[in-house]
Amino acid sequence: MRSDQFAPGYRNRASYMANNWSFDQYHHHRRRDRDCPPPSSTIRRRPNFVIELCSQNNDHNTYNRHEIVTLMGKFTCDPDDFFIYEKGVVAGRFFYQQWPNALETIVYLWEVLLNGGLSFMPRLRQNLIVPSDTEEYNSRLRVLFSERIKRFIEGELVKTWEKKLDQVSNEIAKIDGLLRKPKKYVTHMELSKKKEGFVREKLLIGKRIGEFKSGMECILDYVNGKVIDSSDVKVLKLKGNIVWSKIHWLIKRECRRLDDGLPIYADRKEIIWQIHCQQALVLVGETGSGKSTQLVQFLTDSEVAANKSIVCTQPRKLAAMSLATRVQEETRGCLEDNSVICSPTYSSLQFDSRVIYTTDHCLLQHYMNDKNFSSISCIIVDEAHERSLNTDLLLALIKDLLHRRSDLRLIIMSATADSDQLSKYFFGCGTFHVVGRTFPVDIKYIHSHSHSDSGFIPNYVSDVVRTVGEIHRNEGPGTILAFLTSQMEVEWACEQFKLMSTVALPLHGKLSHDEQHRVYLDYPDKRKVIFSTNLAETSLTIPGVKYVVDSGMVKESRYEPTTGTNVLRVSQVSQSSANQRAGRAGRTEPGKCYRLYSEADFKSMPFHQEPEIRQVNLGIAVLRILALGIHDVNTFDFIDAPSDSAIESAIKNLVQLGAIVFENGVHKLTKDGRMLVKLGIEPRLGKMILKCFEHRLGREGVVLAAVMANSSSIFCRVGREEDKQKSDCYKVQFCHPGGDLFTLLSVYRNWEQIPREKRNQWCWDNSINAKSMRRCQEAVIEIENCLQNELNIIIPTYWHWTPESNSKSEYDNILRDVILSALAENIAMYSGNDNLGYQVASTGTHVHLHPSCSLLIFNERPDWVVFGEIIAMPNQYLVCVSAVNFESLHTLSPPEFNISQIDRRKLQSKVLTGFGSTLLKRFCGKANSSLKHLLSQIRDVVKDDRIGLEVSVDRNEVHIFASTEHMDRVFEFINAALEREMKWLENECIEKTLFSGRHTSSPVALFGAGGEIKHLELDKKCLTVDILVSCSSDVEEKELLSLLETRFSGKICSVHRFPFPGATDKMEKWGRVTFLTPEAAENAIKLSTIDIPGGLLTIVPSRHGGENKFLTFPAVKAKISWPRRRNRGIAFVKCESPDDIPAIIQDFSMAFIRGRSIRCKPSMKSNDSVMLVGIDNDIFEAELFDELRSATNRNIVDIYLPRGMIIQDPSIVALEEALLREIRAFMPVGNNNRNECVGVHIFEPELADYFMKAEISFDGSLHLEAAKALEQIDGKALSGCQPWQKMKSQQLFHSTVSCSASVYMVIKDQLHSLLKHLELRNGAKFLFDKNDNGSYRVKISAKATKIMAESRRPLEELMNGKTVSDPRLTTPILQLVLSREGFAIQKSIQRETGTYFLFDRHNQSIRIFGPLTNIDRAQNRFVNALVTLHETKQLDIHLRGPDFPPDLMKKVVGKFGPDLHGLKEKFPGSDFTLNTRHHTISVRGNKELKQNVEETIHHLVKTSPDAESQSQAASCPICLCDVEDGFRLEKCGHEFCRMCLMEQCESAIKSHSGFPMICAHENCPAMILTVDLRSLLAAEKLEELFRASLSSFVGSSAGKYKYCPSPDCPSVYRVAMKEGGGGQPFVCGACSVETCTRCHLEYHPFLSCDKYLEFKRDPDMSLKEWMRGKEDVRVCPSCGFTIEKIEGCNHMECRCGRHICWVCLEVFNNSGECYRHLSTVHHANEGLVVI
Repeated sequence: MRSDQFAPGYRNRASYMANNWSFDQYHHHRRRDRDCPPPSSTIRRRPNFVIELCSQNNDHNTYNRHEIVTLMGKFTCDPDDFFIYEKGVVAGRFFYQQWPNALETIVYLWEVLLNGGLSFMPRLRQNLIVPSDTEEYNSRLRVLFSERIKRFIEGELVKTWEKKLDQVSNEIAKIDGLLRKPKKYVTHMELSKKKEGFVREKLLIGKRIGEFKSGMECILDYVNGKVIDSSDVKVLKLKGNIVWSKIHWLIKRECRRLDDGLPIYADRKEIIWQIHCQQALVLVGETGSGKSTQLVQFLTDSEVAANKSIVCTQPRKLAAMSLATRVQEETRGCLEDNSVICSPTYSSLQFDSRVIYTTDHCLLQHYMNDKNFSSISCIIVDEAHERSLNTDLLLALIKDLLHRRSDLRLIIMSATADSDQLSKYFFGCGTFHVVGRTFPVDIKYIHSHSHSDSGFIPNYVSDVVRTVGEIHRNEGPGTILAFLTSQMEVEWACEQFKLMSTVALPLHGKLSHDEQHRVYLDYPDKRKVIFSTNLAETSLTIPGVKYVVDSGMVKESRYEPTTGTNVLRVSQVSQSSANQRAGRAGRTEPGKCYRLYSEADFKSMPFHQEPEIRQVNLGIAVLRILALGIHDVNTFDFIDAPSDSAIESAIKNLVQLGAIVFENGVHKLTKDGRMLVKLGIEPRLGKMILKCFEHRLGREGVVLAAVMANSSSIFCRVGREEDKQKSDCYKVQFCHPGGDLFTLLSVYRNWEQIPREKRNQWCWDNSINAKSMRRCQEAVIEIENCLQNELNIIIPTYWHWTPESNSKSEYDNILRDVILSALAENIAMYSGNDNLGYQVASTGTHVHLHPSCSLLIFNERPDWVVFGEIIAMPNQYLVCVSAVNFESLHTLSPPEFNISQIDRRKLQSKVLTGFGSTLLKRFCGKANSSLKHLLSQIRDVVKDDRIGLEVSVDRNEVHIFASTEHMDRVFEFINAALEREMKWLENECIEKTLFSGRHTSSPVALFGAGGEIKHLELDKKCLTVDILVSCSSDVEEKELLSLLETRFSGKICSVHRFPFPGATDKMEKWGRVTFLTPEAAENAIKLSTIDIPGGLLTIVPSRHGGENKFLTFPAVKAKISWPRRRNRGIAFVKCESPDDIPAIIQDFSMAFIRGRSIRCKPSMKSNDSVMLVGIDNDIFEAELFDELRSATNRNIVDIYLPRGMIIQDPSIVALEEALLREIRAFMPVGNNNRNECVGVHIFEPELADYFMKAEISFDGSLHLEAAKALEQIDGKALSGCQPWQKMKSQQLFHSTVSCSASVYMVIKDQLHSLLKHLELRNGAKFLFDKNDNGSYRVKISAKATKIMAESRRPLEELMNGKTVSDPRLTTPILQLVLSREGFAIQKSIQRETGTYFLFDRHNQSIRIFGPLTNIDRAQNRFVNALVTLHETKQLDIHLRGPDFPPDLMKKVVGKFGPDLHGLKEKFPGSDFTLNTRHHTISVRGNKELKQNVEETIHHLVKTSPDAESQSQAASCPICLCDVEDGFRLEKCGHEFCRMCLMEQCESAIKSHSGFPMICAHENCPAMILTVDLRSLLAAEKLEELFRASLSSFVGSSAGKYKYCPSPDCPSVYRVAMKEGGGGQPFVCGACSVETCTRCHLEYHPFLSCDKYLEFKRDPDMSLKEWMRGKEDVRVCPSCGFTIEKIEGCNHMECRCGRHICWVCLEVFNNSGECYRHLSTVHHANEGLVVI
């Protein structure tokens, strides 16, 4: 029939209405293909037959009209009329008057449906019922269904599985063929395992096909009317009249079961038989086997144990509800409506359905009223592996019930339960294992080796993130599921994991439903990576998971009966939990599970999770057992009996709660106890409720119990750090000074007042978990129903308590007492010290409040609190904390603890003020090492580990925490340590050199406090010593310094600790110490060795004194040696074999050594040696070895040169001076303000040493000069040594570059790559090793200093890093590196750039290590971030302090809103951020804005009655203005403007006066210390101040000291005493001028100063005196020059060029004239006249 041939249809619908035959006239429209005449008033007959098309799914909103119209076009019999509906259960109706037409149509529709061509279910309604018609209808459908069922049995679906079966069989055959061939053992084992998998799969497929055929045959028998014996067990037991729609749904379900291929389906018949045959059965099926949804269907289908209700229990309400929904969908049409229900609460539990899903808690509550379970025929306890308290208690009760009810069936189901234990417990019942999982999972074990940068994140979290990244890079597509333990770990992992084409999703219990639903969504072109808690282990199934990463850890709550507290801590999972997690990877396809632990670790794990009955408080369990009439709980038949201590603790707690009493030797329930049993909740929560009703606060009590049960998830704090801070701000508005329970009560009351439709939005706006609030409401309703139905208590709907009430109001006090009565075993007292936190009364341990605690918002610590539980992550925290009144503690009956005794243990506090920041930093030591050591000493002395010591450098305070009896003694200890530290600060000096001499050491001055010169050392005596300690000793710095001062009666003025101690034999270089006097240093050196705890201390003179560094370039070192004993001219050569001796003698007989032939013969002492005679006495072994080796081709094993006696060498100092003089000749000449370029160190020889050894350190820039010097001194003897003691230089230079372990971890790859590159160069060798202290070093050996410098330079750039240099980095900004924010910035940049930052507190500098390409980028980001942080810090407004009320932050939030929108409106264009953790408001703007906001806050403070007046800002004592850029002096603590102090120093520099420099504060005598000068002045200005101080020192020395007379020469010498003759010579090391130290003129040997002064006045006086009486001395008449005639003729020539007659002193122009004169006048013969 075509669509244009539809019948016109009926015209009178009123008749149908008249007969009450309604067709949903409001939900349909009539369809016609052509115009119809208007309805007439004629009343037509009601249709005899109506065929309906019903929807097969739950979506009734829209239908495909085109499908229905097309279907109608294929009808063989036209309907008399029809309707097509837009929505509703029925999609269309077809009306017939004639039975044959209706029959043909309905059969046709069934045929189309069974062929899969119809999406609607046909249904026939007969208004005219004729038995023959019904029989005909059933007969036609019986034939149709029989034929179709037979097709299904041999249809495409079965053939598809049979093909799979053939493929698996072929795979098995292939593997069998491979196994028959020889192969490796590993390959053989892999193939065998593979075969086992295929064999198992083949078996499962075969069984599934068999089960499908069996089910279809049952349906076929029923359709064909075959009579079945009622005693037979069939998988489908169908009886009664045939409902064809049900048959269709059963066929459809069987096909779906075969197609899904769940493992349990293959064992259906066997499982049903086992349940039929025995009363109890343990069913173990792996995850994904389908047991939770399929078993209840198997029982209802087979009617085994199904004559009453079948109850399936789940540990959680959510699981029960989701499973019930799933089963309802799967059994749609197969069972009657409402045959499958969920009763998640006790009040909703009804037994009028065939299948009931509920919680084990609800079923337990039902047992208390119906101990026979009279309405239940079968109980299925699912997820038994979790072994919850309710599960164990329920199983124990059912075990007793099985004796009374033989018809009751019990099935215990689990994926991993200990089947043997459960079977044994239930009378040895049967155990059935459902083999196989949907898909195989490949298990991989990975060893953990990561180290997290964050101190609060465990290493396994970093391992998980790393492994997930590797899976993403190396594995195929598929969702990754990673298991962690907590919300914090999950969110940290999501923040850290940032890879391309991925989306990281968190999953934990505190997420809202919408946020949790994100894990089910698809993200195109991106891989889902889900970081989850164990929520995803059993509660949720996420499709598409192919990879699982198992950290192997879980967070568990455990009740400790010895302490009476719940502790939440991280521990290892059990093997069953690990297998559960692995099973998540094989739900939809083959998967992989990566376990971050070894297989051995897995095997060492417990097989199953410890039962909850051994982990929790047994209060409710004990109550229920007592309610059953069992007075001795220990006799109860537990599956796993809890410990006696746990039972005793529970009983003790119940007695405290007033639930039980001890009468007549047994424990009995009280009235409250019986009420608590009926409530069925945790006893302490029930106690809260009952206690509140006593005080007419019933509504508050019910809500209090509900919110406490959900306390951990009400506040939603998730997302990025900014989102979490925002959530914290919203929480402030609800916080109550009474504590967390009051805060939660406030949240619920506010939520309840919001209209229902707006509650979700309200929760979102206030960072509240809407799902948790609904759970609280459900708990409130459940408790109210129980109170009303079981206890006949009417619940008030009104509240007495209000959140706005004062914390000390009547209702607040009542609620505090109620909370105390319920949590009496969880009392804690404030210790008095924030570092210790609260002392738990039951254990005496100290635990901190959790950071989320509401009490912290008010910056107060109540003296006494109660708490819900203790969590460990890994530090322990008190959670769900509420303050209680101290007076109420004495009302507890019976008293839990001795409150008065505990109260006496509270610590007292004392604050010491007036200290400088540097003093406090040194008092604390590096990384607080000194502070910890001192604290440890004090605790050992007073025998109290609670003694506390806090140092606040910012506030210049020291806080002491001690008990009353110990406070005075502790104060004495600390005060003495502070005074000692101040004394060292006052004595501290800078060791300054007077000039920078290149080839001579400069005198030094100790530049100390007040800018004074404390000591001027001109005699080059030793002031500085090196301290070496034995490697095994554990010496503390302060103790060592005190020991040195006390032992040698000298003041220490400088200490330098070596950053990377170097080991010398068994001694370790500790540091360098400078004494104030050379006498103290000399005494220390004389003593040499001192016994210290754990070892020895050795003191040696330091060769590197002074502030100036030794070398301008990195030093390179060379070694030289010379003999102490002269060889005797003979040598012994050891051969490899005695057979080689003749050949060697022959070879040596022709050899010449140093041009001399040698004689050789076999040795008399050894048969493998040759004796050589005629060797030079000054030859070395190495030289001799080289010469001999070149003379023979035989192998020489060793050479020995016998030597004579040791000669007496000059002193070490003399030898060093002589060696230094030898080297100086080759060093550059002049003084160009560079440091010394060479250093010499000669080692003290041992008595048996043959050679003296020395080490020369050269400035690395002088590589050519160093090489030349070594070449020239080679073979020379030092002055004072014997000629044969010739030096031998080792033409090999050594140097070392070191770095810490932290630096090495960053540069490791670049370092080893660089070393490989450098090793390709000729002439240098590199040795990389690790020091004992954990640092790393590279030892360099090179043949020349140039090669050394070229090799060392790139290593230094990498290993020494780059010092950050930026003018913006002032000292205050650098100090931010040590703050929490600075640390976060540092870690963030390090992580992103792969660099490492090292902050040197002493030098106030930062170095950056890492790849050279990233260092500049890291530096720029770091500097900019620090500067920005500094600017932000400058604009922080603090909301807590001594002048502020404790609730100021809440007042600010209340007035301006959690997001401070009120402030933003008051100051447009500005931005503010509230930090609840630090109690600060960060202002983004300028200082003027900050000042205006502070005034606004102060105005708000004035409204508080507790507000105190603000102190005025201090003024600078110098400029008398407000302090700007303040600087506080160390000694006295007075604050000045930094510029004022710098001007004071500048004045002293210009005037060379004003020393010592003291504090300018009125009547303050304190000197400005060296640390102040270092902080105030740059290096250049500090040098200028030193020069000015030195000038003042010399000028005020009363002539004791003088400057060198050379102009601008900085050298100083000591003036000789006036008594006596001439002074001592002073040879200036700076200008080389020799000066007399008495008369300060040029040095005049052999003359007294007086005589020299006379000669200075008359320069010729000495000459005249010398000439007197001497005939051979005369004066030139021409120029006056004195001439002495020693021999020769009387002709003399003066230096002026004139010729003189010596006889008459006549002067001539030339020699000829003179000779003629001598001849003519004096008659000399040929000019040879001699006088």
